[in-house]
Amino acid sequence: MTGRRGLVLGGGGVTGIAWMTGLLAGLAEAGTDLTTADVVVGTSAGSVVGAQILSGATLDALYAAALTEPTGEVAAKMGVGVLLGFVVNSVWPGDERVGRARLGRAAMRARTVPEAERREIIRQRLPNPSWPDRRLIITAVDAETGEARNFDRDSGVSLADAVAASCAVPLVWPPITIDGHRYIDGGVRSTTNADFAGGCERVVVVAPVTVALRRSGRIDRQLASLGPQVRSIVVSPDANARNAIGRNVLDPARRVASARAGHVQAAAVATAVAAVWSGD
Repeated sequence: MTGRRGLVLGGGGVTGIAWMTGLLAGLAEAGTDLTTADVVVGTSAGSVVGAQILSGATLDALYAAALTEPTGEVAAKMGVGVLLGFVVNSVWPGDERVGRARLGRAAMRARTVPEAERREIIRQRLPNPSWPDRRLIITAVDAETGEARNFDRDSGVSLADAVAASCAVPLVWPPITIDGHRYIDGGVRSTTNADFAGGCERVVVVAPVTVALRRSGRIDRQLASLGPQVRSIVVSPDANARNAIGRNVLDPARRVASARAGHVQAAAVATAVAAVWSGD
């Protein structure tokens, strides 16, 4: 017995989705299929990947889709204000909800695409509109209060709405309204939210973006909070993958290169990941 296993998929834009998909496909080819996780925690881009890999679609099919050249997809811009907001919230002293609420209020004032348009884009990315049988936790943040909110199949919220909320990058995409509350990207709390993988004895964190987390030590603290018995590993883009991803994680023109880079990187991390996932 290996114990309950958790897969944590972090935020990272369209390039992060592609890189994670390539990495997961490559790891499966090497003998470690992370889609067998008992619990999947998805934040922002990770919420998309989590919904996709638990939808019944194969990793081969998802990887093939990531290798299709973008047609008519427009790159959004991760401006300095957005990046600064994420970094500030990763190191905010005292009550972190204050910083998250400040960014949330700015997001509600920002001019973006209509909420309905954004919801439709997210729906098109999901192979299956229904929540999966296995536990999928999708993270978001209440834009007004800064409170973290997790959605799952028992939350009474549609999968598409939950993913749209988790992907609502503040100042780039509109906050998503659910039951009278507006929600922004779960990455505002943490780009991985690894501490929501409670109850798992083995945890693999796939994190396209880790700079702010490592600077504040938060990823280590989150994993430590799961308990001393938990075996874990964090996989983030290597130099080749970072070069493929580029500076704008919301640029679909970088998707194919990012997916390929993730697939290549899988070979280098396969042994270490397997040791955590299914080792003695």
